Amino acid sequence: MARMSTNRKSNPRKKAEKSPSGKRKEALRPAKKIPAQRRAAEVGGEKLTFNHAMVYAADVRRALGFYRGLLGFKLVDEFRHEGIPVYARLRAPGGDGTIALHLAGPGTPLASDGVRLYFEIREVDEFCRKLQAKGFYITQMPRMMPWGWRHAYLNDPDGHEISIYWAGENRMKRTVMRVAKEVEQAPAAKGR
Repeated sequence: MARMSTNRKSNPRKKAEKSPSGKRKEALRPAKKIPAQRRAAEVGGEKLTFNHAMVYAADVRRALGFYRGLLGFKLVDEFRHEGIPVYARLRAPGGDGTIALHLAGPGTPLASDGVRLYFEIREVDEFCRKLQAKGFYITQMPRMMPWGWRHAYLNDPDGHEISIYWAGENRMKRTVMRVAKEVEQAPAAKGR
């Protein structure tokens, strides 16, 4: 049997390391930067669009009461199992945006730390007052935020965070926070 040469140089990127437990770890490779033009072409040349957000609920009927009954979403589709809603697709009352409500499996945690749904309406204050009049708790009443948008915060019946806001004329402007940071970094500010 022929013997292979052991004089080859090892490549640390290809070489796997052994951990104390005997399991093999793959060598880490830096992410490759791909220009935006190529990324679009790699997915068939079409631009990616956002379709909807899936919101998991312990009780879809209760979630429908909130999104449809309180926020005014319109029911697009509903699927029931043994007469109980387990899925519903809803459209925002003022646009084409949709969300889907889906029954969560038994014991599935519903916490969505790091995700918040945003719904925009010009009359944020009036909308929040109407929610309160219907007995709904708002965790933060509308106020102007440092980035120039007026926000209120609340949670749906399953604890998913929601922002009801209005960006208005500040929608496409640089935020106050960004401008403040730029002023702070300007050479004149450093000389003070």
